[in-house]
Amino acid sequence: MAQQSWGITFPGRSPAPISRGRGDPAAADGTRLLSLDLLLGLLALAGGLRVVYLAATTPALPGEATTVARAYALGHLTAFGGSTTAGVSPFGQLQLAGYTMLSHAFDRAATPAAAVREAMVVAAVVTTVLLWLLARRLGLPRWAGLLAAVLFAGSPLAIGLQHVVVVEHLAVMWALAGLCLVAAPLRAANETGDHSGPAPRSPGEDVLGAGCLLAAVLTSPPALLLLPAAGWLLLRRAPARAGLVAVVVNLGLGVAFGPLAAWLRPVLATGGEPALPRWLVFDPALTAVSVLALIAGLFVATVRPLAVSGLLVAGLLTVPDLPATAVLALLLPLTPLVAAGVAHAVVAAHHEPEHRRAPARPAAGVAVGVVVLTAAFGLSWARGFTALRPGPAGADPAVEARTWLQANAAGSRVLVDDTTWTTLAAGGWPTGLLVTAAGANPPPDWAALTPSALARTSTVDSPDAAAVFGNGAGQVTVARLGPPVLAPEQNGEKTARALAGAALTRSGRVNCVPETRAVLSRGDLDPRLISTLAAFASQQPVRVAAFPPVPGEDAAGQPRRQVLVTGADDTATRFYAGQRAVFRPASVVRTAGGVLVTYPPFAPPGLLTSFTAP
Repeated sequence: MAQQSWGITFPGRSPAPISRGRGDPAAADGTRLLSLDLLLGLLALAGGLRVVYLAATTPALPGEATTVARAYALGHLTAFGGSTTAGVSPFGQLQLAGYTMLSHAFDRAATPAAAVREAMVVAAVVTTVLLWLLARRLGLPRWAGLLAAVLFAGSPLAIGLQHVVVVEHLAVMWALAGLCLVAAPLRAANETGDHSGPAPRSPGEDVLGAGCLLAAVLTSPPALLLLPAAGWLLLRRAPARAGLVAVVVNLGLGVAFGPLAAWLRPVLATGGEPALPRWLVFDPALTAVSVLALIAGLFVATVRPLAVSGLLVAGLLTVPDLPATAVLALLLPLTPLVAAGVAHAVVAAHHEPEHRRAPARPAAGVAVGVVVLTAAFGLSWARGFTALRPGPAGADPAVEARTWLQANAAGSRVLVDDTTWTTLAAGGWPTGLLVTAAGANPPPDWAALTPSALARTSTVDSPDAAAVFGNGAGQVTVARLGPPVLAPEQNGEKTARALAGAALTRSGRVNCVPETRAVLSRGDLDPRLISTLAAFASQQPVRVAAFPPVPGEDAAGQPRRQVLVTGADDTATRFYAGQRAVFRPASVVRTAGGVLVTYPPFAPPGLLTSFTAP
């Protein structure tokens, strides 16, 4: 079979050949060990960095919560409506649900989003290995394959992009697997040390490659633009097999978009947040190199098919309302491989025989270029990793909201959005009590919503916000629904609480520390506590150690509804346990620091109001 060569092509010139190793068995064993070491190192780099940034919150993807909720619902055989703008990929969601079920990710992850993001980490690691394999299948040397994999595995842009859940990460993984199967394999050395042509391929291998390409398109329709690269590579290796692969792919698409359309047809997402510039600032160097590589790759025979498909995918960035995140997820793995192919072509051109070499190509220029690119990537990655911060150390706001609801509103119907639906469902809240539409009948009793959903739901724009957790786009507000009531400032209750609290501090019967005295004087204490403290103090002096805040309620402007009484534990326990009606506490617990009394949220209005003397 004719000797195969790869390289950069110019008019009137043939591609520069790639030198191959000799058939020394010891050298072959050493090469295999080196390849294994490189692969293990790439796995550690790609997986380790993505695990570190698994809980990163910047940038946030609005549709991620919907994808996570659908994966949870599918894996737990329950229904979920969710957002209509996040896109639907039944096959992609089936893959995510399958991973979480097999790995029990929802049982051990801190949040539902982290559970599904684990699948993105696995996809990124597999994609890194496939990049290496595809580079070797295309005939690129190990250093070029390593360069492509390192650019992809270590780029802050890739890490930031792959920490969010989008099915395009799965689609490009399938597409690369298909490209590896249809591309020409590595050439093996025979006993004499010569290299033969591509090894014989069975039709089953091409059918498997067609299946991978079909899976990519079913996961995300824009992956269809990667099929020209697969067809080109297949025509270059075995033109007779191209028809077989085309038939398998077209047959699969016809079935998926025909008889099985109701179950398999994907629907593209709408909306462009985060916008393209928001992503590209994480790695300007890789962005510039990618643009140049896609253009230069058109003149390099080895990676020309990938460059053409890459430019087609990049063209989707100009389509209105198509999320840039999805397009970048498909494009990002291709550009480092094309850049590595261009770099190898340049290096190979400098090592051509003297009679074929173009004039005046000093090696010093290549060395200077390498140094400049290394410095540029170093600065770009330093800036990118600074912007790409790991997730906050505190608890997830949705998890805190779930804890509050479990403690104060167990068994209630709750109005939720995509984020809080999954968190509450994963925490054991019955999904039949989780309402995704504000106009549901019977109406929900409570709401747990993020700011975007809160802005769309006028029914919870009331003074009855019970607790607020977190801040920014991830903030979760827990609110009580129902007939509107007057705010404490409107009915004078807060003023009355402040006057009564100040009177308690001056009475001499309530012993307070400066912090508790300030809570009383500001009117930040529940009127039920003010009334019962006054009654208790009329019987004997009371020592108040603290008014412990309930997490999230200070941020919502709610008064403190807990008191820690010390010095008279038995008497305080009997007193508060004996209260009735509205003054009956939710719990009276003896602790090491005293008796902790907790009242339910939201005191009935009118218990303590200001009045005007006639």
